[in-house]
Amino acid sequence: MINDKLLTLYGETMGEKPLDVYPRPQLEREYWDNLNGKWEFSVYKTDDLFCGYKEEILVPFSPECPLSGVKRIVTPDDTAYYRKKFNFTRLRDVVMLHFGAVDYKCTVYLNGKLIGKHRGGYFPFSFDVSDVISDGMNELEVEVTDPTDSGHQAYGKQRLERGGIWYTPQSGIWQTVWIEQTVVNFVKNIYITPDVDSGQVTFDLKFSQKEEGFMLFLYLPTGEARYSSPTSHLTISLNEYLRLWSPEDPFLYNARIITVSGDQFKTYFAMRKISVERTGKFPRIMLNGRPYFQKGLLDQGYWSDGMYTPPSDEAMINDIMTMKSMGFNMLRKHIKIEPLRWYYHCDRLGMLVWQDIVSGGQITGGIKERYPFYEKITGRKRVKKIPKDTYENYIAYGRWNSAGRKEYQDDLVDTVRLLYNSPAVVMWVTFNEAWGQFDSKIAVGIVRALDKTRLIDHASGWFDQGYGDVNSIHNYNKRPWFPKYRKNERRALVLSEYGGLTYSPGKDHVFDDEKSCGYRGFKNAKDCTKAFVKLQKKIKKAIKKKGLCACVYTQVSDVEEELNGILSYDRKVLKLDAESVRQINNELVIPKKGER
Repeated sequence: MINDKLLTLYGETMGEKPLDVYPRPQLEREYWDNLNGKWEFSVYKTDDLFCGYKEEILVPFSPECPLSGVKRIVTPDDTAYYRKKFNFTRLRDVVMLHFGAVDYKCTVYLNGKLIGKHRGGYFPFSFDVSDVISDGMNELEVEVTDPTDSGHQAYGKQRLERGGIWYTPQSGIWQTVWIEQTVVNFVKNIYITPDVDSGQVTFDLKFSQKEEGFMLFLYLPTGEARYSSPTSHLTISLNEYLRLWSPEDPFLYNARIITVSGDQFKTYFAMRKISVERTGKFPRIMLNGRPYFQKGLLDQGYWSDGMYTPPSDEAMINDIMTMKSMGFNMLRKHIKIEPLRWYYHCDRLGMLVWQDIVSGGQITGGIKERYPFYEKITGRKRVKKIPKDTYENYIAYGRWNSAGRKEYQDDLVDTVRLLYNSPAVVMWVTFNEAWGQFDSKIAVGIVRALDKTRLIDHASGWFDQGYGDVNSIHNYNKRPWFPKYRKNERRALVLSEYGGLTYSPGKDHVFDDEKSCGYRGFKNAKDCTKAFVKLQKKIKKAIKKKGLCACVYTQVSDVEEELNGILSYDRKVLKLDAESVRQINNELVIPKKGER
């Protein structure tokens, strides 16, 4: 029996206006209004006549999830209709209407006037409504359609036919809707680039109309430092107060910017460097110039009550801090982009992030059907490299649609730009397990052109084409397999998925008490914890003998039928013994004295 009332503690205590906090922490202005809360709502077949709003929905939760109050799937043949009436008082010249994310296509009207359309389920977008909005009551309407996995766009792990490692689809508005007031020539984006080697940081401001100068007020323990630039570009030296960011010391520099036109906002940044360098026998991942082993977890970002949408800031913080308290220092955000506040909490709490690019393309068969290049090595079936990127390979991986390939590359650019300023993000994962994989070399080139400050995993799991900064292995066996050491290897070795140890935390805490999915099953927490400790001991040996630089255990929480989380799906049960996990994780370090 599927439990559709599986709420987290945060969902149970949520107020009438969820997530009522500023949604964009690195460009925070004073004058804004949150439009989350109860909206009018209806779903009709796309070809049917719209006959008014018949129910309510709690925005920003998708209609499919319990917290929305709707709990119904919007199919590719449906159109979802939203309406919100709200009061407004103008305080500034320009008024921007922001959407954190809407899945997938939407058309937006304000006071009966079309103000814009957007396509793409994972990215924020905005409309200038200065000439349409009025003092007093206003009416906002949004129409949404979503092809889910029947299209070629990014959809991640959503499936209309959910089950196993594929989850219930979500659609519509799933991040905060908000209004912001500012000046005519305002800053649309800011890009902050740290350079630890020189002790400098660079600020690049992108304006809505024309470039202009600005003042930067930097808040240091020694007092306020002021800098000015006659252009939109500024580089400053921090050598007098250079403090490097790490999970152990997640120091953030807080700042305020005022432009010539009078735009004002708060921001923050950090100084950290991630790189791959050879130390002793092996290439190692370095953090701030020192070998640093990354102990990570796969993080799907699904919630039992909010699905794609975390029920609160506190819910996000609890996930991060629970994992950190157990000795983990990294989360691999798997096939999803989170609201910006999640990255902010990783920044300030000290949790490294590997960011997947959301997968898409047409669904094809299993791995054997998708690509026939297999050979037997020591009794194991090993997948060979893709010999070259051709149209035949596009077909094999569901990328025959040229518009879909172009959309993936656009999403790649948008993801890097969206998260560019987060110091916690240290790795871009362009493809996972060949899901929609194509033109890997081109994808790596796109990322390199945009961001030279982070590492790239071009093919997590398979098919490795030799690009990027890491050799990325997936292995869920009891004894993880690693490739033989190659003398001229330039890339760091990472185990980017493993584990998946499974047991049920009890029928009151599972999505479906009749079905479960995992890799190795156990009856209780004690046995599962013992197996986890054994796995970590094998990881410890591989750090020294194989040059392993990072590991990503599956996973943070149970998700629907998957019962391989450290937390239950409702986040109410810690399924492994925390002290045992912490102790073994603390032993996972790169040897300080040479490797022989």
